[in-house]
Amino acid sequence: MITSRNFNFILLIFILIFSTHYVYAQNSNDYPSRTIYLAGQGAGSAADFLSRYIGKKLSEKFEQPVVIENYQNGIIPAINVARAKPDGYRLIMGNAGPFVSAPNLVEKLSYDPITDFDPVSLIATGPVVMVVHPSVNVQSGTELIALTKKNPNLTYSSGGNGTIGHLIAEKFKNANGISLLHIPYRGPAAALNAILSGEVQISFLSPTSVSKHIEAGKLKAIAISNLKRFNGMPQVPSAVEAGIPEIAGTLWFGIFTTKNTPKPIINKLNKEITLILDDPQTKTLFLNQGIEVSSSSPEQLGVWLRNELDTWSPIIKKLNIKID
Repeated sequence: MITSRNFNFILLIFILIFSTHYVYAQNSNDYPSRTIYLAGQGAGSAADFLSRYIGKKLSEKFEQPVVIENYQNGIIPAINVARAKPDGYRLIMGNAGPFVSAPNLVEKLSYDPITDFDPVSLIATGPVVMVVHPSVNVQSGTELIALTKKNPNLTYSSGGNGTIGHLIAEKFKNANGISLLHIPYRGPAAALNAILSGEVQISFLSPTSVSKHIEAGKLKAIAISNLKRFNGMPQVPSAVEAGIPEIAGTLWFGIFTTKNTPKPIINKLNKEITLILDDPQTKTLFLNQGIEVSSSSPEQLGVWLRNELDTWSPIIKKLNIKID
């Protein structure tokens, strides 16, 4: 039985919920009226590059500051965005690390990639590049496999546990029955420095991180994680050409915000981001960085994320990938 006291309590809760939604709806008409914060990850990484580029363009369009918050990994900024007010002022450049790997690798993770975020737009996709130090005398994936069987003490770096480079490397190891020691670094810049110095022999990083060093002869590209050659790095063999199709995997980036952000705000962000990505100058710039423009609707990004979780979650469990 609903008593008068219970009824008044339920009515109060209803009024509070309605008032909150009304305030957010009113505020969405003026969005943005203050600083937006966009979280990227890893100085010098593709996520960092994309965050700064998109942030700059949005700031010019909205005539409001867009502050880029740089973190070494994506878990902390993901927590911050998940806990923020749903008003569109906290965004994150999502990718496989915090949105696909972390839910499978981190016990008691304090956010859920599906229920705690609203997708805004896919931004870019691209391959991961398998590179070796010039001292490693191999020219293809099959030659690298043969070398690892003779020398089981080879090491590889990644930009951190759960990055797409880490996942692809573990697939490579499992498919070929080889031993490689994973050394996770705190971000792609540190992982890159490790292979440039010869501290490790192999690495799996984004084209943004390694392309200029490949051109300078400081690194040797073995393959990209595409099944076909990639227009952004046409000189690098595909995974199939290199004899290692099992390394197929996609580097991806998409902007997310806090769950229950008013739909008009999400649509406004999506509209302006789509205009930025449709600019031919943007497409050329991204391609020169080894990534491709991949705009989407919020719903399409939501589907993309679910597909990535469905693809990688069983692989992480099957291969028993752990945080090193």
